[in-house]
Amino acid sequence: MTRGFYDLTSGMLSQSRRLDVVGNNMTNLSTPGYKQQQYTDTTFGEVLISRIGNSDKSGNQVIGQSSSMLAPSEMTIDYGQGALEETGSNLDFAIQGEGFFAIRTDNGVEYTRNGSFSLDKNGYLYLPGYGRVLDEDKRPIQLDTDQIRVDSRGGIYGQEDGEYYGKVGVFTFRDNDRLTISESGLFDAGGQGAREADTPVIWKSLESSNVDMIREMSQMMSAQRALQSAAQVLKLYDGVLTKATSELGRM
Repeated sequence: MTRGFYDLTSGMLSQSRRLDVVGNNMTNLSTPGYKQQQYTDTTFGEVLISRIGNSDKSGNQVIGQSSSMLAPSEMTIDYGQGALEETGSNLDFAIQGEGFFAIRTDNGVEYTRNGSFSLDKNGYLYLPGYGRVLDEDKRPIQLDTDQIRVDSRGGIYGQEDGEYYGKVGVFTFRDNDRLTISESGLFDAGGQGAREADTPVIWKSLESSNVDMIREMSQMMSAQRALQSAAQVLKLYDGVLTKATSELGRM
C-alpha cells in the first residue's frame, strides 16, 4: 500500500508541473513570437526484482519487473510559425520562416522571434527589457530616427535620404532542439554556432505566438481533474493506513 503513496505523489507532482507549463503558455498568448512549450512525463525505467539468499548473495534470481512513479521526461518547444499580423509600426519586424533575431543581453547574445523593437536613449534599436538588436555581424544597429523603410531582407534605410543604417540579423541553428530558454526568457544557443539566414523579414508586422488556446484549455482541465482525483485517493490511503496503524497498536 505504501507504494500507492509514491505513485500518487509522483502523479500529483507531474500534473502540477504540467499545469505550470500550461499556465506559462496561456500567459504568453499575446507575446509576439512566443513558442509554445510542451511537457511530457514518463515512468522511471523498469526495475528488475530479484530473489537473493540471506547468506549467499551470488545466486540471485529475477522474479519480475516493476515500473511505477512518474518522472519528468522532457520539455519540448514547438517552433512552428505563428500568424503574421500587420501593426503599421516602423519598428516592428517579423520573420517569415526559420530563424531568430539576435539580442545582446546582460548574459551575452541571446535569440528571440519577438520583433517588437524600440529605440533606446542612444538611438540603438533594442528589444525593451532585454537589450540591443544585432545586425548580421552581431553589431548593434544605431538609427538617427524611426522614420525608416525596410526591405524584405531586413535592410534598414532612412525614409527621406535613403541612408543605409544596417541589416537586422536573422540567424538559424543546426539543431533547434539544443536551444534552451534562459533566465531572461529568450533562447540560448546551447553552445551552437549561429548561422546567418537568408530569411524574409516582414516590416511593420509581428509574429503572434503559436499557442493553441483550445489545446491548452483542454490540457489544463485534464491535469486539474487528474490532480484532484489523485489528491482524493491519497486522502483515502492516508485514512486506511491510519486506521490500520491504530488497530495494530491495540493488538
